[in-house]
Amino acid sequence: MSVEQRVIGAPQKIGGRSGASAAPAPAAAAPEPEPRKRRRWPVLVVALVALVAAGAAAAWFFLRTPDAEAAPPEPEPGAVMLVDPVSLNLADGHYLRLGLGLQLTAEIHEDPDPARALDLAIALFSGRHVDEVSDPATRDELKAQLAEQLHEAYEGEVLDVYLTEYVTQ
Repeated sequence: MSVEQRVIGAPQKIGGRSGASAAPAPAAAAPEPEPRKRRRWPVLVVALVALVAAGAAAAWFFLRTPDAEAAPPEPEPGAVMLVDPVSLNLADGHYLRLGLGLQLTAEIHEDPDPARALDLAIALFSGRHVDEVSDPATRDELKAQLAEQLHEAYEGEVLDVYLTEYVTQ
């Protein structure tokens, strides 16, 4: 960018001299303005905030679970089906007499076959030591395992299992 400067002489005074000696001094060249340094940090801060906001919005949109799909409704408990007690062989010549009650869902209108429940109970409890099955903490663990196995075996028709008879000898 070039700047043109004109020097206009001062008006002559009356009786003043005119001539070459009154030539104005050459004007000093005006310094060129320095290019403005642009500060980039405000732009970077705005870009970073926008990126974080976009990431949060995407996470909320893709990772949220709709309320309808969040959790299926819990099945309603129905009747309790009693299974005849059975004697199981434990280790070292001991026995366990075990009776079961199966908590069915309300949607079940006829009792399922109890043979699967007895088979799972026999497989889980047989061959254990009498001290092991007599311990309340172990008994609760075994009952929880049996309830999970029954829930899978009966495809959700059995909600829980109750030990109606539990005698060791």
